[in-house]
Amino acid sequence: MDKFQKRYTRFGFVSICIGSIALVLLLSRCSTSFFDYSLQKFEFSFPDTELLRRNVYTTNAGEEEGKNRAAVDSRDVSQQILSLRSTNSSVTLQSKPGKPNRRNLVEEGLAKARASILEASSSTRNDTTLFKIDLPNPEIYRNPSALHRSYLEMEKRFKVYVYEEGEPPLVHDGPCKSVYAVEGRFILELEKRKTRFRTYDPSQAYVYFLPFSVTWLVRYLYEGNSNAEPLRTFVSDYIRLVSTNHPFWNRTNGADHFMLACHDWGPLTSHANKDLFNTSIRVMCNANSSEGFNPAKDVTLPEIKLYGGEVDPKLRLSKTLSASPRPYLGFFAGGVHGPVRPILLKHWKQRDPDMPVYEYLPKHLNYYDFMRSSKFCFCPSGYEVASPRVTEAIYSECIPVILSVNFVLPFTDVLRWETFSVLVDVSEIPRLKEILMSISDEKYEWLKRNLRSVRRHFELNDPPKRFDAFHLTLHSIWLRRLNLRLT
Repeated sequence: MDKFQKRYTRFGFVSICIGSIALVLLLSRCSTSFFDYSLQKFEFSFPDTELLRRNVYTTNAGEEEGKNRAAVDSRDVSQQILSLRSTNSSVTLQSKPGKPNRRNLVEEGLAKARASILEASSSTRNDTTLFKIDLPNPEIYRNPSALHRSYLEMEKRFKVYVYEEGEPPLVHDGPCKSVYAVEGRFILELEKRKTRFRTYDPSQAYVYFLPFSVTWLVRYLYEGNSNAEPLRTFVSDYIRLVSTNHPFWNRTNGADHFMLACHDWGPLTSHANKDLFNTSIRVMCNANSSEGFNPAKDVTLPEIKLYGGEVDPKLRLSKTLSASPRPYLGFFAGGVHGPVRPILLKHWKQRDPDMPVYEYLPKHLNYYDFMRSSKFCFCPSGYEVASPRVTEAIYSECIPVILSVNFVLPFTDVLRWETFSVLVDVSEIPRLKEILMSISDEKYEWLKRNLRSVRRHFELNDPPKRFDAFHLTLHSIWLRRLNLRLT
């Protein structure tokens, strides 16, 4: 009996071993066939790992990679990454047929917003009760109904993804206490404050923000030789970095991306990448149409000077400001540079006591006191078309007289500048006093009343308020994204 049990146990053990080996071979065969089928079914395309190792540009690149960085073109690598990620996304959608594609949801949301805004803009009803609380003075807007509906749609849908690559101060930081303060304040509000418009999920984003500061690039990279190449190199490398790490730039050639700069060298810096210049949304103070600024896709940023981080106390809204006497017809004081200012000073520098025009204001006189004491403030372009003098005139309730060539004024897509400013052709500068004297008292009061209404659109608040400069800049970007249809 013991002998039989030993034989039976030995036979059972051998049988189990043989069966296990057969089962393993069978499972291996089946799993290999299924994996081959999966590759054919879903058409995976794997990028060459050696090519990726040679070409992917990272912030931790070594010295040898740094030497070869100028020759690296990340587009081929990024397209492979995009191909891989897109294929994987399609697999996810196929494996979960009930789950909607988030990018499609973004485009569907835009389509609904367009239809809603179009309905509001073409409405024959003149029912100001719909927007009178948010837009109490409809005269200053091109189409108040459309603006109001568009703003509400923006609040409902608009999301901005901020790239996290890069380190301060060149990226994720900017000036908040200078003539270029609007640049830093925008970055601050979008990145460090809890704004409803930022998303950390790129698939939900309507636009993508490149958060470098041109002002800080000039401060830390500029070598004082009138050469902007170091700035362009940095921006080119930054776009190469984000387009390698993410698929979003290459998906649209940057059409749904935006940069923001108030420094005069913003346009020069945007030449770093042809798609950044030609395709992306460029939000800039220096909005010169003769230098490639395209109002159909680019946005004018109002230049707001905040020395110390605040508006000068003399320009703050108050009853004394509105009641200030205005003994002077017009006023200007500033350096002589650019093509327009020499013409202004040639004809009007200390020529008429009713219109004090200075090259440099004497030290015992106060610049803002003159603005508060003048009916009209001359705003000529300097080296560049933009000037903080425009917003300072608005703050001081001094009607801006725009003397510029090729300057695309801020928020012209929604504001009627002719209702709160005077636009004078440069060729008419010799007739300035005649032109201003022809404006009736009634029209002047109308312009001044509208100027008070438009002020809030040019203010930077802490925290931001609805319809202020931060939100209206976002709205301008939103409008450009509405005009872009991605397939």
